[in-house]
Amino acid sequence: MIKAIENFFAFFGRGYYKIVDMLSRFGAFILFQIKLLPLFFTPPFRVKEILSQMETIGVNSVGVIALTAIFTGMVEAVQLYQGFHKFGAESMMGYTIFISITKELGPVFGALMLTSRAISAMAAELGTMRVTEQIDAIDTLAVNSKKYLIIPRIVATTVSAPILIIIFDFLANVSSYLISTIALGVNPESYKNTIETFLEFSDIGTGLIKAVVFGFLISSIGTYIGYFTRGGARGVGRSTTQAVVYSAIVIFGANYILSSLFLYLDW
Repeated sequence: MIKAIENFFAFFGRGYYKIVDMLSRFGAFILFQIKLLPLFFTPPFRVKEILSQMETIGVNSVGVIALTAIFTGMVEAVQLYQGFHKFGAESMMGYTIFISITKELGPVFGALMLTSRAISAMAAELGTMRVTEQIDAIDTLAVNSKKYLIIPRIVATTVSAPILIIIFDFLANVSSYLISTIALGVNPESYKNTIETFLEFSDIGTGLIKAVVFGFLISSIGTYIGYFTRGGARGVGRSTTQAVVYSAIVIFGANYILSSLFLYLDW
């Protein structure tokens, strides 16, 4: 009986410790980001480093973004056609596909691909620099390692994300249009007319706002985890995994919050 009681309290004790530890880590992350804010507006601005990171993060991610967008648009057309065809409403597919891509699928899928392609590499790179003491060497040279390593990556990702999402939206809608009109026999004029009739700027703008927010959040997570990596090669692998998992969770959570906010604002 006593043993059972001990196990009961031990179980809740471990759970309580995990919750406290999680909240402590979250608080440390928030405080770190608050301390970073002044660095965004103080010189030197390291434009060359930002442009270099935009090439690494943005330009080098175009391929995987394009491939994902094309297949997303094709699948979207096929799946929605099955539903709309049952009601004889194929002519309404255009606008429905367009907003589903620009408001939801584009920002979310694009951010997830950016996470798997760039944020994982970002965490691994910074983690390797930390465990090999390169970051300590930068600080020793009187160079602010946060300003030099973290700020350019966050700025580059925040700027690159909406550009990549625009590419995603365009390719996904083009591929969806081609599949719908050529392979599925949807009337091209009806497809385009529904978009022209019902399309509003907010249908595109809300997706781009999400892209900016997602870009800032995932880069903040990736740089933070990589910057504070510990434990050698094993620690680098663990940090890379954590960066991807946490970024994906934050993308889905932030997407719900932003979608609810835009619904409340009637955007």
